[in-house]
Amino acid sequence: MSHLLRAVGWRVLRQGRWSVLLRPALLARLAFFLLLIFLLLIVGITHGSLRIPVSGVARALFYPQEVHDPSLFIVTGVRLPRLLMAVAVGAMLGMAGAAMQSITRNGLADPGLLGVKEGASIVVLTQILFFPAAGMLWQPVTGMTGGLLVSALVVVLGRDFSRPRFILIGIGISWIFAAAIGVFMTTADVRQVQTVMLWMAGSLNAVSWPLLVISLCWGIPAILLLFLTARASDIALLGNTAATGLGVRLSQLTLLRFIAPVILTATCISCVGSIGFVGLMAPHLSRMLFRGGQSALLSGSAVCGGVLVLLADNVGRLAFAPLQLPAGIVISLLGGPFFLLLLWQRRDKF
Repeated sequence: MSHLLRAVGWRVLRQGRWSVLLRPALLARLAFFLLLIFLLLIVGITHGSLRIPVSGVARALFYPQEVHDPSLFIVTGVRLPRLLMAVAVGAMLGMAGAAMQSITRNGLADPGLLGVKEGASIVVLTQILFFPAAGMLWQPVTGMTGGLLVSALVVVLGRDFSRPRFILIGIGISWIFAAAIGVFMTTADVRQVQTVMLWMAGSLNAVSWPLLVISLCWGIPAILLLFLTARASDIALLGNTAATGLGVRLSQLTLLRFIAPVILTATCISCVGSIGFVGLMAPHLSRMLFRGGQSALLSGSAVCGGVLVLLADNVGRLAFAPLQLPAGIVISLLGGPFFLLLLWQRRDKF
């Protein structure tokens, strides 16, 4: 058995009565992407309108009492929460896209293409414009409410998750709600419109530590739910008959793995605005680089999504200084052609 496992790239790690199956190649790729994220964090935290050397960053992080210049606030109050939020948002959107593509068995599936993004956006915009006193603590709640309602509408109209019609209905619903957002933009006060437009573009300018904590509080339970149902999802990919025979409750599994990515997507949109295409690109990159089952797909999608959003934020913030492009715009410049390429590859399936 050990020989067969080694032949397919697995290794058995034993400690007393316990044993764990590991894939060294997968762990090496994950370590490489984590190192890449760390390097991007260093670049992002040291570069900007005020360049801060690595030694200055280290003093601000580990010896803040010895720092008496603006670099302390810039590092700990502005850049660090922004960069960590970029990684968290990218990871959550990547895993949301991977889960959605698995349950629909469609590589074009993405919560942003199923109306979740627009549904969450329009409810959050309603709060921002008409109930500003509610505060940012309620934004994830209102965003999830809108995202769940719109996704439920798409499910009712599409009925079958695995048919291309499900994706097309989601795109149609997205356009309808995008038009409603346009009505908001044309009727709102000019001063409010500028803030809303920056938020809708997927900007991380307003990120703070409380907002980062809120996003993690809502996102971590959904992430755990995806990993806890990963094994059952692997079995479900064998087909409905085989999965039912092996004891998988498909209706419950589908519901859980549909709600989790909606929560992740709505949380990201509520906190940083609309950042599209990450949930579409990250799972495809993960399949090319990591392969394996659902756990490997989720892990790979998380690190790929984190790299994409973090790189986009660094490029938008540094490449056009002193102007700053929102990360959502930079991601869209890559995601649009990527989506058209996927459509072309699947042109005979519609």
